[in-house]
Amino acid sequence: MFLKLLLLLIISVLFSSPAFGQAVTVFKGQPTVKISEGGVSRLPEQLSHNQAVNLECVISEIGGKYYWASRENKELLRMEGGAFITFVARDGSGAIRIIKPGMKTAASLMSDTEAKFDYVEHLLIGLRGVTYYGVAQ
Repeated sequence: MFLKLLLLLIISVLFSSPAFGQAVTVFKGQPTVKISEGGVSRLPEQLSHNQAVNLECVISEIGGKYYWASRENKELLRMEGGAFITFVARDGSGAIRIIKPGMKTAASLMSDTEAKFDYVEHLLIGLRGVTYYGVAQ
């Protein structure tokens, strides 16, 4: 009986780890600005709190792979460079760039954009694009 309980405990611990499918949120942000562009038009807009809540950017890690949880769980490639981490959708539908935790002060020296925002999320829809700028949660 003891061995059965021990075996069940070991199995439950193994299968609850991220390597076996448990999602871990690695980034969550809320946009404050949305810019829609289509080559012939550009529409910037400030988002209300109610709009922003429904447009959050969420990135999860499952078993060493990254997913755009807020965009149909599209698989992402993760790259680091300087003060930034960039996640690019494998299917080419967009990308997210975030300021590394602990690097905000250094990144803020670049421009007012890095001082005001923590991330940018860019979606490609045909030849048009939608870009969100926001703050980490």
